[in-house]
Amino acid sequence: MNYWLMKSEPDAFSIDDLKRKKREPWDGVRNYQARNFMRDGMRVDDQVFFYHSNCAEPGIVGIARIATDAYPDPTQFDPKNGHFDAASSRDNPRWVLVDVAFVRKLKRTITLKEMQALPALSGMALVRKGNRLSVMPVDAEDWRTILALE
Repeated sequence: MNYWLMKSEPDAFSIDDLKRKKREPWDGVRNYQARNFMRDGMRVDDQVFFYHSNCAEPGIVGIARIATDAYPDPTQFDPKNGHFDAASSRDNPRWVLVDVAFVRKLKRTITLKEMQALPALSGMALVRKGNRLSVMPVDAEDWRTILALE
């Protein structure tokens, strides 16, 4: 099993939205590295930290799981969608998504500042300055360290 972190702005799609819907396609990813993680690395039942970003207190707020293998993101083909990509074709789609299923909310938000202050997490991509990826791997030791903070 692999572990991941996926960021979402709570005003756009929050952990409460995922809890209500139970499962949702993770569409609109338009970064090649993040796409490659979803396409090449994610497998059904991998665990995901759900991270609220671009908010007053960014941090990990819940756990989800990968519910499907990667498949073409339909928003890339819709000219009315903000994630439309005119260079992508149905024969050779550029962008993929996975469905993400709700597992549980954390008892509290584990903040980015908290994680940045822990030497044990200093190698984690999330805490490195300048990292803006919305999808990233989490190693098993970092996963356990973060869960212990709850």
